[in-house]
This record gives sequence, structure tokens and C-alpha cells, in this order.
Amino acid sequence: MDASNPIIRLPPEKMPKNFLNMAAVMGYGLPLISPMTMQPATPEEALMIFPEGVVAQEMNFTDREIPIENELRAAYYYANRPTPMHRAFRLEKALGLEGDRVKIFFKNESVSPTGSHKTNTALAQAFYAKKQGIKAIATETGAGQWGSALAYACALFGIEARVYMVRASYRQKPYRGILMRTYGATVAESPSDLTDVGKSFLEQDPEHPGSLGIAISEAVEDVVKHNDTTRYSLGSVINAVLLHQSIIGQEAKMQMEMVKEYPDIVIGCHGGGSNFFGFSSAFLADKIDGKKDPTIIAVESAAAPKLTRGVYKFDYGDTGHVAPIAKMYTIGSAFVPAPVHAGGLRYHGAAMLVSMALDKGLISATAKKQTEVIEAGILFAKTEGFVPAPETCHAICEAIEQAKMANDNGEKKTIAFNCSGHGYFDMAAYGDYLDGKLPDYELSDEEIQESIAKIPSIEGFQ
Repeated sequence: MDASNPIIRLPPEKMPKNFLNMAAVMGYGLPLISPMTMQPATPEEALMIFPEGVVAQEMNFTDREIPIENELRAAYYYANRPTPMHRAFRLEKALGLEGDRVKIFFKNESVSPTGSHKTNTALAQAFYAKKQGIKAIATETGAGQWGSALAYACALFGIEARVYMVRASYRQKPYRGILMRTYGATVAESPSDLTDVGKSFLEQDPEHPGSLGIAISEAVEDVVKHNDTTRYSLGSVINAVLLHQSIIGQEAKMQMEMVKEYPDIVIGCHGGGSNFFGFSSAFLADKIDGKKDPTIIAVESAAAPKLTRGVYKFDYGDTGHVAPIAKMYTIGSAFVPAPVHAGGLRYHGAAMLVSMALDKGLISATAKKQTEVIEAGILFAKTEGFVPAPETCHAICEAIEQAKMANDNGEKKTIAFNCSGHGYFDMAAYGDYLDGKLPDYELSDEEIQESIAKIPSIEGFQ
């Protein structure tokens, strides 16, 4: 592979035919806890919230592979799967890396119709909802990547989409809301006056910036009120979403095999865990199976550092305490994050499978501030030619640091990261940085401990 041909394209017929079920690979079996009964959630309770197909996948802890139905595979194909893998030759040159000793690869999920990896699970969840005859889906979104992806998927499968978008992001990224509406979705700033949960937070603070936890509460309340026609879709965290995203890592592994490479270091940005775990899943499975031993790094925002400074315990998935309770790394469901531009990384908790992997020492985590990640994104844009999303910039920043470290130490390393999306709806972040107006947010120990102290005690499940 040389600089004149830096893109690795997987033939369409090689697109995975099965999802990789990491719950089975890892031996995961912890229950979701019902917020109503404080007991393990039953399938009947889950079916009141999620589509049947999603519930079946969420509760499948035994099958290592789960087939991708042909209609869904066709939808993936039209959404530009398989996505390309790139060798970042120009970035390597800009970093002064010597020869072929330190190599950087990235999987390019920005080529999806809505510009991010979120399309992978949006299409799956809309597909399962259509099969069940569901008429509408309610959801939340932070930066808007998930809301955009679900709006697109619902339009494709003829389903109504109702999106509750975190207010801080809604105002930072107005074109994301317009994109969702263009696809036919209705979009509300969260907290909104459309739900009891939203009204309660607006009463406390009419200019509340919102959080993913609050937006989730609003979407779930919407589903409960319209349960005969509506189900809920979640863009990250739960096992089924990470299952759908495993298509990224499976493709990436095959693409690297095409050029006779295997990553020593695997990197992804981390909010709830979907793109990080989706990209790393195939490599993590190799690590668990004893075939390879890659270093796997999750990179989170210093403004929401659940993996690096949180606790591993049962917590609510939302601020209004109406969504299921799960064991996760968390800084507390009452946490209200600072309005950083990486809205997709502002969630208070981490996916159950990510949390289990971190607890077992299978992966590691680090946190970055938004000025350093946008600086890394600018270097990436100058060298690789397109602007990455602020979330993705976290992975780029870590990849650059790892490459420099390996180069300085005279080590031979192959580094791979997931480019989870482009940043063309996020130019305000770059504008603030270029104008010298981009602040850094980092929580104090006191703020974190205060938030953690508010985590309810779930008797019998700590």
C-alpha cells in the first residue's frame, strides 16, 4: 500500500452477513432493572418501550453471531456500506513519522447519508419497528447525529420520527434540526413543554441547557403516553445498539487484512459507547479469544468523564428516572454537563459492555479537553481533506499522541481509529477555536463527587 492509493475498499459482497454479539463473547448477563419494580426487567416491560426485534437482540446472551436480514443489508448497501478504510499518509507526514514504522489508519463512517456511524443502528431499529407495524418512534439526540440518522431511517421505512434534542446542542447546531425536519421528523428543544418531565425542569430553570438524560426521559414519557402506536429508539449504550455497530469493526478488520495489517492500538471516541465499541468489537473479540492482544483505548470528554473519573455501579439511564437501570461507569444520572461542542459525548454513563470491558482491564480510557481535540481536528482537516466532528476529534487527538509517542520511542506501531462522522454541521466549534473563544471545561473533584453522591441506592443490585 502506498500514498498514491490510500483507500481500502471492501467489495460489497464482503459486507458482514451477521452482527457480532459481544454480550455472548464476553459472557455478559447482568440484567436491566425496571425503574417501576426495582427488579430485573421482564421482556413484557421491555416490549412496552422498544421494538420486538431490538428486545430479542438485547436479551440474547448466547449467540455469538446474529444474522442481518437481507432487507436490512440492502438498506446498509444504499447507505454506502461497506465504508472505506484509509491509510492517513498525509497526517503521518505532517507528524514527521519515520518511514513505515508508525502507521495510522482510520475507518471513515462520515460517508453515510447523514454523516456518521449512527445510521447503522438507526436503519436496524427502524427496520424492526416496521416489521412490527409500529407507526412512530420517539428518541433523544445530543449533537444531532443520532436524531438525523433516525429521521433518515424512519423516512426510508415510512415511520414518523419525534426527536427531543438537547437545548444546548439545538442552539449550537441549528442545521442538524433542519436536516431532521427535512427528512420529516418533528424536533423539540429539550427540556420541552411537551412532557411532564420537560415542564418540571423548565419550572426550575426556564433557560435550562438540557442534557441527554433529560431528553431520554422526555422520549420515554412520549412512548408511554402513545404506547399503542409508538416505540422508543436509543442511539447508544444498550447491547442491541452496540450489536448493530459491530458491522464497523468487522469491516475494518477485513480491510486491514486486505493490506496485511493488524492494529497494535485501537481507538474510538466515547460518549455512550456505540461507535467506540462498534469499531473495537472485532479486535476485542480477538483479544478475548487469545488470538491477538491490541491496546484498546476509549477517549472521552473531560467535561463528562465517566470512564476515567466515575464509579461502576447501577444507575438510571436518564435524569427523570423513567428509563431502565443498568450497571455502568457513571458520574450520576443527575449530572448536567457543560455545553461542550462534542454533544454526543456529554452523556453521564457508559454502555454496559464498555463498562464491563473496562472493569475487567480489557480496555483503557482517557479524557481530552475540547481545545486540544479541535486543534487535532484542524490538523486532520488540513492533511486528510475533510472536517471531522468534534466527537471524532477526540479519537484523532489520541491517535496523534500515540503515534508521536511510538515514533519518539523508536517503536513499530500500527494505529487504527474510527472516524465516526464529519463536522460540517459543527463549524461553530471550529469558528470559536479559530477566533480564540473556545473554552475548556473540566469538572472538579467536588463536582463529580456531588453528582455521584446523588446516585440512588438500588437495593440488592450494587
